[in-house]
Amino acid sequence: MGGLANAAVAFDNYRKSKRGVRAGRRMGRPRRKSERGARLSCRFTTGMIRVDADRRHVTLPRLGTIRTHENTRKLQRRLAAGTARILSATVTFARGRWFVSFQVEVIRDARTPARSDTVVGVDLGVKHLAVMADSTGTITYVPNPGHYDNALARLRRLSRRVSRRRGPDRRTGRTASRRWVKADAERNRVHHRVADLRTDALHKLTTAIRAQHVTVVVEDLNVAGMLANRRLARKVADAGFGQIRRQIEYKGEWAGGVTVKADRWYPSSKTCSDCGAVKAKLPLHVRVFNCEQCPLVMDRDANAARNLAALAAAVKTGTGVAGDQDAQASNPRGADRQTRATTRPRKRPGERAGGATPHQRTETGIFAEPKRSRSGDGMNLSG
Repeated sequence: MGGLANAAVAFDNYRKSKRGVRAGRRMGRPRRKSERGARLSCRFTTGMIRVDADRRHVTLPRLGTIRTHENTRKLQRRLAAGTARILSATVTFARGRWFVSFQVEVIRDARTPARSDTVVGVDLGVKHLAVMADSTGTITYVPNPGHYDNALARLRRLSRRVSRRRGPDRRTGRTASRRWVKADAERNRVHHRVADLRTDALHKLTTAIRAQHVTVVVEDLNVAGMLANRRLARKVADAGFGQIRRQIEYKGEWAGGVTVKADRWYPSSKTCSDCGAVKAKLPLHVRVFNCEQCPLVMDRDANAARNLAALAAAVKTGTGVAGDQDAQASNPRGADRQTRATTRPRKRPGERAGGATPHQRTETGIFAEPKRSRSGDGMNLSG
């Protein structure tokens, strides 16, 4: 049943993409999974799906009762109290271990943030993972853990070790040596640990933000376009900007909070948080914002966070103060818009350079966020 449900979702997404009603990149026709590269997983939606009372075993259809490596007390308590209901179970092989993930419908108690009267603006960056400024004027800096950079030296050493071993070759049918398999597994463990550390840090950050504030203002960043920059791609990918915004949104729904997404072209870094003047240019290497209209001098990330915090009140009241989306910028040249790249058509035989057609404008890549599914609790099945 799990395969049929996935196929139905794939064809539905393909149909919506063809009609132009689905956001994101254009989806092609669904294809069969490759036996060689497909992820080993199986989803059960019917049959005996149970978490045993001893909190050490789970019962799945066709597989029977299996012992888990992790304790299942959190899920078993909710099931016994009647505040959770298992919808499906997915068994997956990843990172050299077998995992079972339960899709659970949970009844949660109403959560009330500690500071319900404040608004916080969250400015994401590479030097600091997040700079938060609330409506009271408090500015908080969250350092970037840089998990991948910390493990980069070890990954390079292990990658050189893998390259010196005899690896697999599908063209000649050569199989990998045992030494290559062992070295590749050791390198993969480092990658998996970096991914786990990043996931844990992002969840802790977003949970702390939602536990303190009701209204959170975040930026609609063009992550796909930022990844095209070869100088910043590794830093941006390690930070996980898209995950931060996604988690802030759905965790805000749990707590009954409000998430305000600033427009992608809103000049939060180039706007003065005191007088509202907008700079025409502010290069990335300039880390201090120096206003030319007033004596404000402060860190550019903190200035952007203050503008984002003030944007929530401006959107609600429409006062045009501190970045109202309906207000006109003070710069008539349109400093809040990035310069779009223009491309010239190639020179055709018998024509002059540039061709007879006008210059064609090309847009940067648009980041599309995947849809969120219901919460699931995963646990390790390996002993």
